[in-house]
Amino acid sequence: MAQIHPTAIVAPGARLGENVGIGPYSIVGDHVTIGEGTTVGPHCVIEGHTTIGRDNRILQFCSLGAMPQDKKYAGEPTRLEIGDRNTIREFCTFNTGTAQDVGVTRVGDDNWIMAYVHIAHDCQVGNQTILANNATLGGHVHLGDWVILGGLTGVHQFVKIGAHAFAGFASAVNQDVPPFMMVDGNPLAVRGFNVEGLRRRGFGPQRIAAVKQMHRLLYRSGKTLEQARTEIEALSASMPEAEIDVALMTEFLSQATRGIAR
Repeated sequence: MAQIHPTAIVAPGARLGENVGIGPYSIVGDHVTIGEGTTVGPHCVIEGHTTIGRDNRILQFCSLGAMPQDKKYAGEPTRLEIGDRNTIREFCTFNTGTAQDVGVTRVGDDNWIMAYVHIAHDCQVGNQTILANNATLGGHVHLGDWVILGGLTGVHQFVKIGAHAFAGFASAVNQDVPPFMMVDGNPLAVRGFNVEGLRRRGFGPQRIAAVKQMHRLLYRSGKTLEQARTEIEALSASMPEAEIDVALMTEFLSQATRGIAR
């Protein structure tokens, strides 16, 4: 049975899994589904067509599933989807999608999302990310798995940040950031690659050497982006242990739309 505080308001159409907790003065709308074991703290509003998975921890004063901050929005039944085992700290705001994109804002699994984070309409957030306090994602932003955003970092709309990338404190991210790279500043600059993060995630010496070579080709060789991309694609033959990492990088470079941070 769900544990609903007497002061909470849960609409008749809401669907709550077993052992869901709804804290004092929180509001859950008609089109909301919350999975087993998720807890919602006091004074939260969860509305819209929102689906939340299991074993999430949502702390007080969050707003999830409100309509997008987009003047083109005309009341379409767009959605917010949140996966499993996420921690969502105080005062976070996640909006639903828009009809101009896929219509869904998605947050994956096992993310650590700190206070005052904003995830705008149509964002696609992967798994195992860390978004520090006051990180802000504009509309249509894509974050790969294991991305880390430092506090007060702003990500421009339509930007893509590849898996394992790291953006330092108060960065202004207005171009696509390739996988594995470390960036910071305003204007944004690439400072290296995320070697410590990769070690912590079990990358061996061969895979780290391949990432180092990709970084060198993109940022230290003086080659054009197309020349660097061609040489990166060829790394799979000489470094088979890193085939998956090379494929991740080449796919990202082929899909970058705002120019990559260089």
